[in-house]
Amino acid sequence: MPEHKDDMLQSHGSNEEIDASHGYEQSDVRVTGIIVFLTALAIFVAVTGILCYGIGKIINAELNKEDGKNSKWTKTVDVRQLGNLPNSPALQSKMAELTQQFPAPRVQTDDGNQDVADLHTREDLLLNFYSRVDGQPGKVRIPIDRAIQLIAQKGLPVAQAAPQNETLLTGDHKPAVHSPLTSGFARTAYELELEHGEGARAERPKAEK
Repeated sequence: MPEHKDDMLQSHGSNEEIDASHGYEQSDVRVTGIIVFLTALAIFVAVTGILCYGIGKIINAELNKEDGKNSKWTKTVDVRQLGNLPNSPALQSKMAELTQQFPAPRVQTDDGNQDVADLHTREDLLLNFYSRVDGQPGKVRIPIDRAIQLIAQKGLPVAQAAPQNETLLTGDHKPAVHSPLTSGFARTAYELELEHGEGARAERPKAEK
């Protein structure tokens, strides 16, 4: 076992004996340093407050210089004396009306689901009903089912066949038409949920009867 030696307790080779009669170290406590720190902190806070006050005065003076002198139209009023204003249903309805009529582009509130559903609804109206073409008098859109019937009866205009003896360049290939795998249109989950909810509401009265 290592032996404990009293000379190892001496601080950095000093032979001064430590007075342990009080039960705690007394030589490390320096009240002068604490007083100096607190004094410097108080001076710093006071100087900072004076600077902030002076900068505020300068800014207010510049603002008053730009706005001009106070008059009966620019009198400062303490709004705290008015208290809380009562709710007005008419004002709330007017605010809601103005909010709904806010010009586009508006902020989306439903992650765009309703916008996509509205877009598909407009497309359905254009595809399934007769409608006039804006800016082109005399032209009318016809439903897509009727257009398919007319195309099946009359056929499509045939384009002139390209000459077959043309020499293809390097990397070129003959164009080929591939039938699409889908029609390119699919309902979103939001629209399917709406249709399912409307169908359930329509079937509910029948079930009650």
